[in-house]
Amino acid sequence: MDISVVIPLYNEEESLPELFAWIQRVMDTNRFSYEVIFVNDGSTDHSWQVIEKLRSESDKVKGIKFRRNYGKSPALYCGFEKAQGDVVITMDADLQDSPDEIPELYRMITEDGYDLVSGYKQKRYDPLSKTIPTKLFNATARAVSGIKNLHDFNCGLKAYRRDVVKNIEVYGEMHRYIPYLAKNAGFPKIAEKVVHHQARKFGKTKFGGLNRFFNGYLDLITLWFLSKFGIKPMHFFGFMGSLMFILGFISVIIIGANKLYALSHGLPYILITDSPYFYLALTLMILGTQLFLAGFIGELIARNAPERNNYKIEKEF
Repeated sequence: MDISVVIPLYNEEESLPELFAWIQRVMDTNRFSYEVIFVNDGSTDHSWQVIEKLRSESDKVKGIKFRRNYGKSPALYCGFEKAQGDVVITMDADLQDSPDEIPELYRMITEDGYDLVSGYKQKRYDPLSKTIPTKLFNATARAVSGIKNLHDFNCGLKAYRRDVVKNIEVYGEMHRYIPYLAKNAGFPKIAEKVVHHQARKFGKTKFGGLNRFFNGYLDLITLWFLSKFGIKPMHFFGFMGSLMFILGFISVIIIGANKLYALSHGLPYILITDSPYFYLALTLMILGTQLFLAGFIGELIARNAPERNNYKIEKEF
């Protein structure tokens, strides 16, 4: 199979028939063999009934229905598991991503040899509450990830070599950082393509700008830490803990040596326990011990991590 199109959605009943018809037209024109996987993320409207109707009209349609709303990352994770195409395309269900971009995305993966191609919505039709946080977030993501050629990490329209989606784990809200996940998994050939961004036709956006801004930074810090120390947390916590303990221990020795010097030379002195520096040194030693133990416990957890992606699926076809 040439292409799998994975579409996570939440309350998008109005746009689904038009979106599938558009995808179908593009695929048939280019003679692609394909499947379209709709992942219904706990929608409260009639989205699933629409997907079932599309399925009755075409065997190209596949569907996954979550029992409740989990989020975009879990939806992509389950869609990636089900995908069978050589190239996997992801797009949003709100008609803001154009299926007309699919042939060129497919070509860049199959002919140019890229592992991942991310869309870049150079001209956007989003409100300022969404675009300004997005620009700040993307600038930070470029600096932290080292992927300098991407302007829009969170663009829903992306193309992947099949091996990429089968070797990355998208959980929590890590869909924003799939290029970073791919790079860390050993897929460094990442490109960008300017894509057409359309104004939303039905309903309103499901994502708030400020909320996405703050959550995005928290996720970026988490991913950076995991990529650096996720397998060996002792390298971070053990180092920091040992450093703090040693500094505290040396400080206690200096305080004690100062008192012994004062005693031996008949100089005035104060009790060690009356010195504020003693308590600062003691605090450093205690914190250092705790950090060291945190690193040790982290090592144990890393070796015995339970499954993260366990989502309740109500229906699937």
